[in-house]
Amino acid sequence: MSATATPTRRRKPMALATVTLLVGLTVPALTATPAAATTTAYDSTYYKNAVGKTGTSLKSSLHTIISTQTKISYSAVWNALKATDQDPNNSGNVILLYSGVSRSKSLNGGDVGDWNREHTWAKSHGDFGEATGPGTDLHHLRPADVQVNSIRGNLDFDNGGSSVTNGGGSKVDSDSFEPRDADKGDVARMILYMAVRYDGGDGFADLEPNEKVNNGSNPYIGKLAVLKAWNEQDPPSAFEERRNQVIYDTYQHNRNPFIDHPEWVEAIW
Repeated sequence: MSATATPTRRRKPMALATVTLLVGLTVPALTATPAAATTTAYDSTYYKNAVGKTGTSLKSSLHTIISTQTKISYSAVWNALKATDQDPNNSGNVILLYSGVSRSKSLNGGDVGDWNREHTWAKSHGDFGEATGPGTDLHHLRPADVQVNSIRGNLDFDNGGSSVTNGGGSKVDSDSFEPRDADKGDVARMILYMAVRYDGGDGFADLEPNEKVNNGSNPYIGKLAVLKAWNEQDPPSAFEERRNQVIYDTYQHNRNPFIDHPEWVEAIW
């Protein structure tokens, strides 16, 4: 594996909590500051045809870039996840999405206490199942506790609900799932990667985020406004950046651009 190219992040200064306009009149603080522009070692190579663009032009350029990838089988995903999601403090374990639990790599399976392969973009939201392509794309597949994964099911993402048992702070209600705070940005960037990568041009559904829940079997997932807020509130972590690099170096040879450039979420949507 080649050395990780660490992005240089230039964060904008925090806004004042309140700004006094008139005596007794204030404007409340913003809840999230938009992600500032970043630079990476890939900007002059991998992303050279995307840098400087916005909107549909940026989305189209990124689609072309990330669509060049090596695809793996669904059975190969098991071992790939043992590498991409390895616990940095215990090489025999993986870190589970949603719960944050560190669990033995050997406990992959379908029984209580095991971890299995979570499709962050639920399989039914596009009817791609486990097909090589969106069904096996490591940029949205993560290890998750079997029971927590079952509770999430194919629910859309939104804020609110009651606490998920052994979910690390994740919440659920009848029509949506809210990951724990430490995974909110990860989920947002995985979902938006899928929306750029799969646009209906390669035999699969055109995946798009929208502002709804209860999307069911439609090729949509929500809520976009919430995902955008999560991207701002939970910037890419070292774990997420390493994961992106392992997928690029060892498996698919493509990148999730929103981990390298979280500000591109706002530039497109």
